[in-house]
Amino acid sequence: MSRIGKLPIEIPGGVTVKVDDNNVVTVKGPLGELSQKVNPEIDVKIEGNQLTVNRPSDEKNHRAMHGLYRSLLNNMVTGVSKGFEVKLELVGVGYRAENQGQVLQLVLGYSHHIFLQLPSEVKVEAVTDKRSNPTITLKSYDKQLIGQVAAKIRSFRMPEPYKGKGIKFVGEELRRKAGKSASSK
Repeated sequence: MSRIGKLPIEIPGGVTVKVDDNNVVTVKGPLGELSQKVNPEIDVKIEGNQLTVNRPSDEKNHRAMHGLYRSLLNNMVTGVSKGFEVKLELVGVGYRAENQGQVLQLVLGYSHHIFLQLPSEVKVEAVTDKRSNPTITLKSYDKQLIGQVAAKIRSFRMPEPYKGKGIKFVGEELRRKAGKSASSK
């Protein structure tokens, strides 16, 4: 049995979960509403304030889908009740970030500024304090969407391994290289 898949999902107060005939699970909460189509072979049941995911057999694809759908449904319940937050840090001289509503403006050392229109589900806040690196804070109830947006922003200037300049997640450990060393005689 999948260790992740067999764990029940606690449904907090204020969150409603519906499973329709086409195996589409809809989760509605104070922060928003999400829906996910579940494979018809996987059984999703609501018992009281718990959501359980069951599989029909121990075949390899059933075992894989069991843990996957349980994780997806758990992320949906957590997202509509608490939400998710991702922080990015801009490391480099002259790197800046500003936001005007849902448009994020990045200055990353290129000859042009980068403007990124963010989806309405993602809230963005760019903070630039003196003597610290600029940070971008993304908040959303959709974990998959916030991860995609964060990866897109990070792809504009990936951290390089010598000085660590670029856009990185706050708390991310980067593997650093030594660089050139003086020749010894």
